[in-house]
Amino acid sequence: MSVPESTPDVLADVLRELRFSSAAYRWIELGHPFRIGFTVAGLCGVHLIAGGACDLVLADETSPLAAGDTVILPRGDPHELRSGATRHLISGVELASRTPGARLRGGGPGAVTTVVCGAFVVGEPAHPALRGLPRVLRIPGADGRPPAWLTPYVEALRAEAFDGGPGSEVVMARLSDALLARAIRHHGATTDRPGWLAGLRDPPVAAALAALHGDLARPWTLASLASVAGLSRTGLAARFTSRVGEPAMSYLTSLRMQRARTLLRDERMTVAAVAARVGYASDVAFSAAFKRETGVPPATWRRSSTL
Repeated sequence: MSVPESTPDVLADVLRELRFSSAAYRWIELGHPFRIGFTVAGLCGVHLIAGGACDLVLADETSPLAAGDTVILPRGDPHELRSGATRHLISGVELASRTPGARLRGGGPGAVTTVVCGAFVVGEPAHPALRGLPRVLRIPGADGRPPAWLTPYVEALRAEAFDGGPGSEVVMARLSDALLARAIRHHGATTDRPGWLAGLRDPPVAAALAALHGDLARPWTLASLASVAGLSRTGLAARFTSRVGEPAMSYLTSLRMQRARTLLRDERMTVAAVAARVGYASDVAFSAAFKRETGVPPATWRRSSTL
């Protein structure tokens, strides 16, 4: 099935809404055996395996990694990179804080695994689009190298992390943003996992997603959305839920509440103005919907978010 013309716009809109902000990268040489942990709340990991091998360990899942592999943890799940049996756990953040420069060394005396480790922050961690991403995005390499489409970003990040000059942190942040966007686009083109990325590969569902993201203020109904998608109400309801993993109206509500949270951070906007911008005819109806979603009224949420 071909990708509809609306897909790049929706993808770009979602990536802007997520507000990725990349942190620094470090070149880490880890001698076998090692355990290095990444557990800082809010930080999402990026690991480029430049040489050697190790395991990526989440709470209930272990995945082997080899040279050329790239893994991204878009939800910020705590995780470890591990090789061999050792109880000694190194904190990635502590290792970086106590070692000057971008080249770090840790672990035991054995064979070295080299990893370019980075991190980024999702500015809108409650965005419904994150539900459409797996805990781990893995892009396997081949013959010790990343795939051709990813190689320029990986090689540039390696160079900056290993031997960067003035302005290196800015260069790495921009490269990381591009790498994340390409990785997410690649995942969307290859995944069978339900989510908005999979929905973009289905032309009618992609048309519905483009309509929702493009005009949140419109008083959408399933019937009006089905008309945009060129399907019956029943047809769109079944297809949207199957591809995206939740009903269209539920997705719309989550998207509206996410946009509302963003707008509420601007103290110049009244609650009534925010309500109108996200498709509610009255601030009373909006406040009730917002409280169902977040547990507190908009004004209370605004005060707590600006403390």
